[in-house]
Amino acid sequence: MADSTRPEARIPRGFIDRRARDLVAERAILDAVSSIYERYGFERLETGAFEYADALGKFLPDADRPNEGVFALQDDDEQWMALRYDLTAPLARFAAQNWETLAKPFRRYAYGPVWRNEKPGPGRFREFVQCDADTVGSARPEADAEIIAMAVEGLEAAGLPAGSAIVKINNRKLLNGLMTAAGVADEGQKLAVLRAVDKLDRLGRDGVRLLLGEGRKDESGAFTKGAGLNAAAAERVLAFTAAGVGGRSETLAKLAEVIGGSEEGDAGLAELDAIDRALAGLGVGPDRAVVDPSVVRGLEYYTGAVFEAELLLSTTERFGSVGGGGRYDDLVARFTGERTPATGFSFGVSRLAAALRAAGRDLAAEVRGPVVVIAFSQERMADYFAVAGELRAAGIPAEVYLGSSGIKAQMKYADRRLSPAAVIIGDDELAAGTATVKDLDLGRELAKGVADNAAWREQRPGQQVVPRAELVQAIRKILDGRP
Repeated sequence: MADSTRPEARIPRGFIDRRARDLVAERAILDAVSSIYERYGFERLETGAFEYADALGKFLPDADRPNEGVFALQDDDEQWMALRYDLTAPLARFAAQNWETLAKPFRRYAYGPVWRNEKPGPGRFREFVQCDADTVGSARPEADAEIIAMAVEGLEAAGLPAGSAIVKINNRKLLNGLMTAAGVADEGQKLAVLRAVDKLDRLGRDGVRLLLGEGRKDESGAFTKGAGLNAAAAERVLAFTAAGVGGRSETLAKLAEVIGGSEEGDAGLAELDAIDRALAGLGVGPDRAVVDPSVVRGLEYYTGAVFEAELLLSTTERFGSVGGGGRYDDLVARFTGERTPATGFSFGVSRLAAALRAAGRDLAAEVRGPVVVIAFSQERMADYFAVAGELRAAGIPAEVYLGSSGIKAQMKYADRRLSPAAVIIGDDELAAGTATVKDLDLGRELAKGVADNAAWREQRPGQQVVPRAELVQAIRKILDGRP
């Protein structure tokens, strides 16, 4: 009969346990991307997991307890604080708090877990890792271009092959200019237009045309009310979204035909032209970054350029966007009351790792275990630990088996850990000053029963006895000689 006083071993919804395979892949991505950011002169910044709830703003409702969207708690001083939901809000707080002492523009990158109190779903977690790079204090379009260039290089450094990702660029000012040209002034109607454009990939031009007009009925019969544009205005919006074909300068010329003449639209075109020229100087061609007017991204938050990184990998699962960002010149002003220009990019590390794995580019296809020193008897444990210590001193991960099973089970344990080798030192080896080394990598290769790597297999013994002084060298050969 079950003991009702025992808690059930379970993990909260929206959270996951991650073992070495996932962590190694994420660490490899973060190391690779961090090296790019530092090469560009960005400083790493780490902020605490908690921020005061009023500093976050974005998700907080008009309620006594700010627990919608964020995980919040009340401190003993009765102030509410919440786990950070992204890495940008803490940056804005840090910049406002330390602005007088910072070298400006302030260029920082950061990575770490963030938490969102939202309904979990497939691939949607309440805790995940983000990696950001931001420039605070520069209004120049070239600052946006530099962020885009780093995003491109960072994704490639993380393991994405050339041509498998592209950064799409738009500008909120263009969209505002489009609304002016289309005669849209009502804020609600503007939002309906943007929502329709955001569905272009899923519904196609015909579906979006309906949503720009009176509305659309889906296959289930459900009706979505449209933005209410007349036919001429709807076609102008569709012409705007279709302009993103060809090179960046060609796209900008087409966009000028659609929205040219509006003050804000012309300002957006000028900014994108400056970004285009800066990207050319940075060696980022249209095969890696394009102007795409169909990109609609958090336009209540962003104030200028917006960009989104889209995966083009051929996988059974559609990953789409793995990151994005843009210019947000109003965020620091929440604290200071003064507009402070800022631009940045963020990508989801776990999502990128999953995409790489699905495309056959797993950064942790095999998480190697340590060399296992087999334990024969309690009386010889000091000798076994001396062997493990010698290997560790040489930079080779090693462990002494500390269970209570026999040698057969110990070998099975080492194989399950994906250990490269097992070291056997019994009474005979101790007396002779030798060690027996079993090549577990070779054993796994032979178990596959494949004909490839025949020459590699022939050149290495499955088991060998080596002088004790040559143990490290023998293990090193196994580690360095994988097929």
